[in-house]
Formats: sequence, structure tokens, C-alpha cells
Amino acid sequence: MTTTATFHAYFGYRDAVGALRWLEKAFGFETTMEVPDGNGGVMHAEMRYGGVAFTLFTDEDGYDRPTRKGDTVGHGMYVAFDTQEEVDAVYATATAAGAEPIWKPELSEWGNYRCRVADPEGYEWTFGTHRPGQTQ
Repeated sequence: MTTTATFHAYFGYRDAVGALRWLEKAFGFETTMEVPDGNGGVMHAEMRYGGVAFTLFTDEDGYDRPTRKGDTVGHGMYVAFDTQEEVDAVYATATAAGAEPIWKPELSEWGNYRCRVADPEGYEWTFGTHRPGQTQ
């Protein structure tokens, strides 16, 4: 197995152009590529923040969104930060931009200082200090 593999997610947003601008403002992501689809939407776009990168496009087919069971849909994106202050800061900017708070910043039972919000189209984003895959 190669050790140079990278992992990236992709998202279909009903308003992909609006999502790009919102993700920039709320989370501080940088749009590194934006290819219009000719219909006012996005054929392909890429965003990054440090070592995090993902793609998105305009959802023209109306894909189903998972429904919440309790306080979460059970999956989403996780972004690891170095400090609790960074987690607090992104929670503040995200909720100020209209993100729905799911978990306020706090220390989990297993030692991760984290928060979770939902973006305007319902995707869940968790920000924390734990780095998955690294030994403790």
C-alpha cells in the first residue's frame, strides 16, 4: 500500500456558488479552483485550508440529505486544528455567518476539544484538536 495517498471529500450543493462564498466567510476556506457549469452553477470547485482540501459542485439532481437522529446525522467532515483557541474562533465565525450550532466548543469524554455546526445546506462540520491517525 502506498504511503503517499491523500483523502478528499466531495459535496453537491444546491447553491454551490453561494456555498463557496459562505465556506470562505464562515470557516476561512480558500477557493483554489472554480469552474462554472454554464447555467450559473459550478461544474467543479476546490477549496482548501492548510492540509484540508475538498471538492464541490452544483447539485442539479436534488440528492437526498441525511436526516438528524438526535443531535447529528451521524457523519460529516472533521477538521483538526492545533489549539482550542482556533476551535473557538471558527465556531464564532461560523455561527456569526449563520451556521446552525450542534455542539458548542467543549472537551469530549475522550479528550478532543471540539465543536460541530451545520452549514446552510445541512452538511455537518466538526472542528477539533484531536488528529485522527496519530498515536497518543
